[in-house]
Amino acid sequence: MAIDRKALVSRHNPVARGVLPLSPLAVGNGEFAFTADMTGLQTFPEAYEVPLGTQSQWGWHSSGGRNVWSLNDVRMQYADALTGNGGYPVHAEDREEPYHWLRQNPHRLQLGQIGFVFKDESGAAISSESIADAEQTLDLWSGILHSRYNVMGREVTVRTAIHPDTDQLAVQVESQLLAEGRMDISIRFPAPGMTDRSWDKSIGLNWGESDTHATVLKQNRDRDAVIDRSMDEDGYRVALQWSQGILRQTGPHSLQLECLGEAATLSFVAHFVPAGHSPSIVSVQDTLQASRNYWERFWMNGGVIELADSRDPRALELERRIVLSQFVLAIHSAGSIPPQETGLLYNSWFGKPHLEMHWWHAVHFPLWGRAPLLKRSMGWYREILPIARELARFQGYVGARWPKMVGPEGKQSPSTVATLLVWQQPHPIAMAELLYLSEPTQETLELYGDVVRESADFMASFAQWDGERQRYVLGPPVIPAQENHRAATTWNPTYELEYWRHALELACLWAQRQGQPANPKWREVIDHLSALPQQDGVYLAHENAPDTYTDKNHDHPSMLGAFGMLPGVMVDPEVMRNTLQKVLESWRWDTTWGWDFPMAAMTAARLGDGALAIDLLLYETQKNTYLPNGHNYLNQRLSAYLPGNGGLLIAVAMMAAGWQNGPGSHAPGFPSDGSWTVRHEGLHAWL
Repeated sequence: MAIDRKALVSRHNPVARGVLPLSPLAVGNGEFAFTADMTGLQTFPEAYEVPLGTQSQWGWHSSGGRNVWSLNDVRMQYADALTGNGGYPVHAEDREEPYHWLRQNPHRLQLGQIGFVFKDESGAAISSESIADAEQTLDLWSGILHSRYNVMGREVTVRTAIHPDTDQLAVQVESQLLAEGRMDISIRFPAPGMTDRSWDKSIGLNWGESDTHATVLKQNRDRDAVIDRSMDEDGYRVALQWSQGILRQTGPHSLQLECLGEAATLSFVAHFVPAGHSPSIVSVQDTLQASRNYWERFWMNGGVIELADSRDPRALELERRIVLSQFVLAIHSAGSIPPQETGLLYNSWFGKPHLEMHWWHAVHFPLWGRAPLLKRSMGWYREILPIARELARFQGYVGARWPKMVGPEGKQSPSTVATLLVWQQPHPIAMAELLYLSEPTQETLELYGDVVRESADFMASFAQWDGERQRYVLGPPVIPAQENHRAATTWNPTYELEYWRHALELACLWAQRQGQPANPKWREVIDHLSALPQQDGVYLAHENAPDTYTDKNHDHPSMLGAFGMLPGVMVDPEVMRNTLQKVLESWRWDTTWGWDFPMAAMTAARLGDGALAIDLLLYETQKNTYLPNGHNYLNQRLSAYLPGNGGLLIAVAMMAAGWQNGPGSHAPGFPSDGSWTVRHEGLHAWL
């Protein structure tokens, strides 16, 4: 019997009664998102610990201009004295200003704050304490946010939506307050600069400065207006359209739509576009209908898992996390560039993508039958290929080296850690393979062939020949996925070794599919790659880490990724079983991150321990918390951590649909004792 998808999705609609400070609800389309408070707009941002963002994939700014400093102004370190290879822009006290400017710029813009203004009978604005009986529901099936509440005895109902194809907010309001002229809309624009050097969520919310940016009401007619925003060399435009009232500029960077009692309803649209683009308004009703159509197709055409009939009391909570993770990743992680770790909700690390996290954000899309959503951002690798080639060439290598922390143009940011990571390097190969398995055509091979080939060329050239032991070695310098190891004394990290072999094998397979000869260096490195380092029957974080399970037993237990995330051709399953047990016994799980739990669950599943896989997915600790809005919560700075959501969907798809060359049983990664009833449709097996 087919799964009733609408019933499954709708039973997990988030419902907020009053203010949930960590859990505001958002609507979006992957390119643009709007986060609202309990009123349906951004009326009382001070009541929330999470910034109420209005963000896009194109909205970026560089303080003082786009080329104030370059990487040439930052000290390069870790260059090999013999080969000349290397050269990494790291922190140096005598280069503080360029180092921090390059890390902060470009930064993603908070495009504006749109909220209601409620007025008492004297015309004075009221506070959030005057809001009563608030109930807000995010209808996942339609992508529309429904808000209902009372203000001074008057009911207010609001519907909020984002058009699926444009960066447009649409709002439909009904209330007698409108007819009484006691309900307006406020539009405010923050300064784009930074208040300090911290990467956390305050970035882009500077309301104190007025001379670093300009807000010009370029056009203001009877029912529509155009606002031009500019700052340094950057800018954007906002087009507004409404059904009643007069728009007035109330300050250098604030406007108010004054509703004068014409009717008890208000339709309002705000369309954001880059500078030089012409906005094209779509009506509120058409936007609401487009949202309904899009999200119904999304839920009907992708994969689905139903767990509600399971005997295990945790099943409904896992099902909730699965459903909500699909929604938040579709609005925050399905855009034209790899997302930042907090998506379009608010800024972390200045709004910049971290490419080692792209795998966690987006690999689930093809597994869940939504390969086109991954294709959106995979095209970005093709666009920045010249920059990746130049980075490899500068460091003495061939092919293309993908940076870690980047702006939209693909240039790396200086860092004491990020520039020395390498585990993002195989990601485009693995993601291209998933896209090919979803659509095994010549067109797919041609789209990503250059990205696969040049990624592999760099990987082969990065591996160093150890003549004494007749093997290829990764590093030093290198920092593994577990970032608490020093670059100069780290080599052969377990996960990265296995990933190197796996990606180079895939590159050879791609060359064969394209009827081209594979680079012989790829096979040479595969055949002579160092063995995975182990000690006392367990795998180490890297070859020079005998203290893996004592002094270094915090951050990511990344050695588990070699068998779970990866097929683990070089892995001894029994050694990995011992390793997983050692991690469970000794690891400081409070120091981990949201994706560590699904990573460990994938290892347990591939080892045949479905019960442990479930325990790990639902491990009770702060950093594995899933808030009412569906976001993985880590801490105060990262109250939304999308790699955790993505990891959950990857692990669950693997556990339900299996993996290549795995057992043929139904839901092989779930417990087999009858406590779990797993029904699924439209999922694809893991590698």
